[in-house]
Amino acid sequence: MFEIIKSGGWLMWPIIICSVVAMAIIIERFWSLQKKKILPPELVPQVWSLFRENKLDEPVLRRLKVSSPLGCILAAGLANHKHGREVMKECIEESGRAVVHDLERFLNTLGTIAMITPLLGLLGTVFGMIEVFNALVKHGSGDPSVLAGGISVALITTAAGLTVGIPSLMFHRYFEGLVDEYVVNMEAEALKLIDILHGHREES
Repeated sequence: MFEIIKSGGWLMWPIIICSVVAMAIIIERFWSLQKKKILPPELVPQVWSLFRENKLDEPVLRRLKVSSPLGCILAAGLANHKHGREVMKECIEESGRAVVHDLERFLNTLGTIAMITPLLGLLGTVFGMIEVFNALVKHGSGDPSVLAGGISVALITTAAGLTVGIPSLMFHRYFEGLVDEYVVNMEAEALKLIDILHGHREES
């Protein structure tokens, strides 16, 4: 493995660093974007139960806010439920924007890696071809071994860049889609809670 890296030249090192960073982001996002952490299935029934029992005081709302992204959105709405449906929706939307920003953490970095690693590989190809042409000028084309160094740089860096860039792009797209799905679900749960709370107030 080290010989392959050495054959690829100095451009292999930024590609390797990008691969390590991409792997760390992918593992971290898989851990952080688990559905049970983002959308606890029992949360809305619990909140509704606490509301009926009139237990949604300030400490409970603070705990709800830090419990999960969905909890943060619901807490923003519940803290203003006495001010009417529209105020609740505005507070939920504002909180939702902050939550989405947190859910998309590191995805820009992963997308950047997906874009630049193939370009680094292409740059390695260019340098490799330059070496090949320099060797041709100095030694002619009689000895193929003279050209081997430049060709290996060209092929190895290109392969390495694509090997890192393609999976990074795939996971970037996957996580973006996952965040979008979570946002839609959180919005639906929050609107459902608004309807339940204001329906309850109208009935009472």
